[in-house]
Amino acid sequence: MNHPPEPQPAGFGPSSGVLKAMSPGVVDFLFRRLVAGEAAEDLSWHNEGTALSAQQPGAELARRLAETDVEALTPIELFHYVRAAQRLAAWAGSLREQAVGRYCAAPGTAGGAAAGAAPGAAPERG
Repeated sequence: MNHPPEPQPAGFGPSSGVLKAMSPGVVDFLFRRLVAGEAAEDLSWHNEGTALSAQQPGAELARRLAETDVEALTPIELFHYVRAAQRLAAWAGSLREQAVGRYCAAPGTAGGAAAGAAPGAAPERG
């Protein structure tokens, strides 16, 4: 007799959960790692260069963040991406604060703007 299919628990349907997003290649990779008794996470990328979490703030980190395909990141990678972006923003903020401090320095100090002078204006000759 034809029986209606039994309802599946929430999150175990054919189109839900993590398995929906996993390609056959990923499933094969994870299965081989499991059979070999190795960790499911691919750690070999650590040998390919500096991780975002270890990259010093600066132009290279900004370039790497800009070129990263955020949609392709795992949750852990996305966490490290956000932390790197926060470090870069803090670094850029400190550069801005230094520049503003230099601009607003009292007249007569190194790099201070002359009182009442517009930025880039030539100093008055007396």
